[in-house]
Amino acid sequence: MAPLVQAAFHRFHWSRCSQQELIRYLHAYDCLRDDPFHHDWPSLPQLPGIHYSMNEQCRFDFGIGYMMCTAFRTFDPCKQLWCSHPDNPYFCKTKKGPPLDGTVCASGKHCFKGHCIWLTPDILKQDGNWGPWSKFGSCSRTCGSGVRFRTRQCDNPLPANGGRTCYGPSYEFQLCNTQECLKLFEDFREDQCKQWDPFFEYQNSKHHWLPYEHSDPKERCQLYCQSKETRDIVYMKRMAHDGTRCSYKDPYSICVRGECVKVGCDKVIGSPKQEDKCGVCGGDNSHCKVVKGTFSRVPKKHGFLKMFEVPPGARHLFIQETDTTQHILAVKNQATGKFVLNGEGEFPESRSFIESGVEWEYHNDDDKETIQTTGPLNYGIMVMIVPNGDSRISLLYKYMIHEDSLSTLDNNNVLEDVASYEWALKKWSHCSKPCGGGYQFTRYGCRRKTDGKMVHRSYCETIKKPKAIRRMCNLQECSQPIWVTGEWESCSKTCGKTGQQVRSVRCIQPLHDGTNRSIHSKYCNDDRPESRQPCNRELCPAQWRTGPWSQCSVTCGNGTQERQALCRTRDNIIGLCVEAKPESGRVCRLPPCPKNTSDQSKKGNFLIQWLSRPDSEFPIQKISSRHRCQGDKSVFCRMEALARYCSIPGYQQLCCKSCNEINNSSHSFSNKSNDTEENQPPTVTSPDPITMWPTTMWPTTEPASAMHTTTTPSSQNGTEDSRETNAIDVPNKIHRVDNEVPQHNVIPRKRLFVEKTKNQRIQQLIAEKRKEGTLKIEI
Repeated sequence: MAPLVQAAFHRFHWSRCSQQELIRYLHAYDCLRDDPFHHDWPSLPQLPGIHYSMNEQCRFDFGIGYMMCTAFRTFDPCKQLWCSHPDNPYFCKTKKGPPLDGTVCASGKHCFKGHCIWLTPDILKQDGNWGPWSKFGSCSRTCGSGVRFRTRQCDNPLPANGGRTCYGPSYEFQLCNTQECLKLFEDFREDQCKQWDPFFEYQNSKHHWLPYEHSDPKERCQLYCQSKETRDIVYMKRMAHDGTRCSYKDPYSICVRGECVKVGCDKVIGSPKQEDKCGVCGGDNSHCKVVKGTFSRVPKKHGFLKMFEVPPGARHLFIQETDTTQHILAVKNQATGKFVLNGEGEFPESRSFIESGVEWEYHNDDDKETIQTTGPLNYGIMVMIVPNGDSRISLLYKYMIHEDSLSTLDNNNVLEDVASYEWALKKWSHCSKPCGGGYQFTRYGCRRKTDGKMVHRSYCETIKKPKAIRRMCNLQECSQPIWVTGEWESCSKTCGKTGQQVRSVRCIQPLHDGTNRSIHSKYCNDDRPESRQPCNRELCPAQWRTGPWSQCSVTCGNGTQERQALCRTRDNIIGLCVEAKPESGRVCRLPPCPKNTSDQSKKGNFLIQWLSRPDSEFPIQKISSRHRCQGDKSVFCRMEALARYCSIPGYQQLCCKSCNEINNSSHSFSNKSNDTEENQPPTVTSPDPITMWPTTMWPTTEPASAMHTTTTPSSQNGTEDSRETNAIDVPNKIHRVDNEVPQHNVIPRKRLFVEKTKNQRIQQLIAEKRKEGTLKIEI
């Protein structure tokens, strides 16, 4: 149930049907009458709110300090109880329920059912009282013990205004028509199941319904039936009729309104009298006789062969094959001529079934058959076999019968008095505790008095079993439980981040005999050993995976290309790569750019637009001596004027190759000859140095081939071994002056080309050098 009432009670009410059912069975709920102690409580007031003001009820609902809300006035304060705290009087709360009936709401007025009214005697609480009993109704059965009812109403007077309802049952019943039915083979439960054959469908088909006794005693007065075709047990969604026997093992207790009512063999409700083993009410088994024997036969023809007969009135029948054979047992009703078990076309499978009010148990375990029933048999039966081969069959049978029926027995049957057996001490049971003091009880077995030999306990079923004797055992103190661990299992993974090992961890208690037993872990201390631990948590072997090369960083001339190189395993996770990392950058050489200044100004940054560009996916990390130099990343690294900035970590990472050459060489980079540069092999990661030309050019008489060698770019893929004299071509238009004399020994100089770059740091360095006048031009 909810801890708070979220709605007023007057919104809900019992339906008439539910109210009748509740009143009908409320008296049977013994737990409601359970009173654990005696008390002298004062009588309750007619209205509970008389003793509690609205302020007190607010404290009950919301805690100390709460009182009735006065921030606003309601038309009727009895509609809902609103409460607030003095610390915040304008914040009012309610549980959506009205004040208790009887709460003072105005001068002389009280709350009642959500209204503030004057209290009058006709609206006060009134307890109910029983009216007279009605006459008994008709009997539920015409024979075989039915029931009839009489009822009374709680209307003298009716409970009103919260008054108590009447205490006690609203109906009484008594047995009627207790005489036995003339039809000895009639079964009231079987008739109830059979009447649903043409109506009740199960799994979209109709069945022939047979009676079934539920294994749970509380469900035996609900109607369960078994399909003859499929052997399925189905609840028919209704109670068994009043007067139906609760169990086939108890011929007198009956069902009344879905509950089993105990009836004695004297047909008195609640009587403790019971039948003895041969059917005498309140008897002492003195008139009971045990009939047993062994019948053997060798089949000589096919078909059903008679073995022996069992008379009506037999009880506790037991039939069993002495040896395993291929023959099949069958039982036939002598009164009707119908087969009770394993008739024509029936498969001999183990099952329980009910036939004419008698419950049977049939077991076929590895071709060794057993038949038994508690009876009593209302009809004589004939035990037969269906031969399968010519091997001998021997049947052991035993049953109990009243001595008055002995005249019908054959001379071959052996009679045995029940009094020739007794219960005898067989052994002591196992101790209930292995240490610390336990108990064990005597176990009895059935013993034959004539020779003192122990026999099957069924021979002593008619004799009252003595009460078990108890004694203490295993009095030694229990040792302290300890944790015991097993060996670590192999690791679940050979590498990676999820490998783990497991082992068994048990709480055991050593015993005095050197053994131990497993007990619940709560008995051991809290220092439980670990049952799991990580293992093989190292990177898995992996291989380098490279992505496609990016487009060239320029549209003409020389640029760079990049690609991604990742060390990944087959599962695409980070691993350990033994091989060297593949190159992730290379120079790309495209056809030379157009030698037109107007085109140059239109295309803008085409010289080194790839240089030192910021990339959020690949940020420049802190310089460390552990990082391998993979070549210069800018064409400005070859400028002598910028060499002094190698002490700056960011510049050293950008121009690591040039800075390393300056540190390791005794000659400055600006004095290196062109021959030395020709001897250096071209690399993919470090572009060739740039030769800057002045702003103007003089006429020259150099051959066209020489000029062609200077300006011709390398192949596009950058794999040729030929040396370039100018790694990055800057096309310029040559301006001649008419009054100037051509100089053949002077190298033509290009105009200074100011290249734009996105790297602000390089722009700043170039600006500083230009301002200082130290930006030298390589001739």
